[in-house]
Amino acid sequence: MTADTTTLDLGPQTRILARLADGVREDRLTDPTPCPDLAVRNLLGHLTGLAVAFRDAARKDLGPTTDTSPEASMPDIGPNWREELAAALAALAEAWREPDAWTGATRAGGIDPDAAAVRAAYGLLAAAADESDRGQGMFGPVVAVPADAPLLERALGLSGRDPGWSRTA
Repeated sequence: MTADTTTLDLGPQTRILARLADGVREDRLTDPTPCPDLAVRNLLGHLTGLAVAFRDAARKDLGPTTDTSPEASMPDIGPNWREELAAALAALAEAWREPDAWTGATRAGGIDPDAAAVRAAYGLLAAAADESDRGQGMFGPVVAVPADAPLLERALGLSGRDPGWSRTA
């Protein structure tokens, strides 16, 4: 299998998000959001936690930040939330610039995909499995996976990832 060397620079998006968050006025932190039971301050705390979790996922630094479900506690912000969020977003972008971030397996959020999500992913990946430019973009050439393997493993194979890969293999 040829390694997929495509990476995405998340820097522009993280800078936009940091700039938007920096524009939130203090008197708006208790305002509601479309997320039930989350005020603006909780959503900003959630973004900070996600940025840290996905930074650590890129680094393969697996532990509490990558294993804790976002629903485990009510996220909140501290007094220096603007600087903390901006720093977490910058570190997230920097971590995903490393080629190793895009190889192997990682995790974030401590949650597993539900059956419907796996079926949807499998369907989308199966539809593109025969495209002639496989290996040129974010999906590598299809990896053969036994037909009786779990659907998630077959979806991973269709994405060009080897579900049996391990760092020690």
